Amino acid sequence: MDFRQLETFVEVAKLKSFSKAAEKLYITQPTVTNHIQNLEKELGTLLINRFGKTITLTHAGNILYSYAINILNTCDKAKFELATYKGKIQGHINIYSSSVPRNYLLPKIINSFLNVYPDVTFSIGHGDSKRVIRSILDGETDFGILGAKYSSNNLKYLNLMDDELILITPNTDGFPYDNFSSLDKEILFKEKFIFREEGSGTRALVEEVLQKSKISLDKINIIAYIEDTNMIKELVSLGVGLSFLSKRAVKSDIDIGKYKAFYIKDLSFTRKFYFAYHKYRQLSPLNEKFRDFMFNYIKDQEI
Repeated sequence: MDFRQLETFVEVAKLKSFSKAAEKLYITQPTVTNHIQNLEKELGTLLINRFGKTITLTHAGNILYSYAINILNTCDKAKFELATYKGKIQGHINIYSSSVPRNYLLPKIINSFLNVYPDVTFSIGHGDSKRVIRSILDGETDFGILGAKYSSNNLKYLNLMDDELILITPNTDGFPYDNFSSLDKEILFKEKFIFREEGSGTRALVEEVLQKSKISLDKINIIAYIEDTNMIKELVSLGVGLSFLSKRAVKSDIDIGKYKAFYIKDLSFTRKFYFAYHKYRQLSPLNEKFRDFMFNYIKDQEI
């Protein structure tokens, strides 16, 4: 079994694309096809289902994938230990993150890690919390940072930091109250609202709190569902509608008066952000270093 074929197979499985795998591995797409076909011929089984542009692993492909990851990581471990022996640790770490931790937490984490391991590089993928979980389970990444837990026996969650959602409104005469004061719940039924997209941890928390308070979403005038937090901020500042966003994400804008922020009486929109990874997947040595670094980082935050 050729090592390069296994490497190609893993990248096709992760990226779900022959062309993207070719681009990442710096080989041609026909070479990728040839590697997969030769691997399937050697093993005597179909590894990848191809339906037009849609690519999925067969049952045999899923079995091979778990072994291939371990084989490649064992090779990485050998390279890592040799590099460590020479006094230099390098490699690439891929992390998926939802919007709030990506903008307000990850930069500090990466900076701290690079202070210790300056030759390491990073790729930061983004998506809502549900997308982050899917990227871990599908093997696109080993690590995720997100604002909601989704049940899975294959995932380990570590509490990373606390967060709070607040209501943001236009900075107009219609909202003459002091920032961070509390408004009556009746505002939920009088104004237009902009919500985050389905799968967002922010939206999941808002819906959960409202449901527990017996407030039906049908009674709220939701005019848009938007993924981009910055676009939501702009629309609120223009008076298009109100929205719930992380206090961390709006503090600097509140300070300059771009819009205003309030609590709602008797409603508490508090949550945690989590560092998540696959419980059973074999990590590369560098990713083990990063996981251990995150363990210590979280402990330091608790002190």
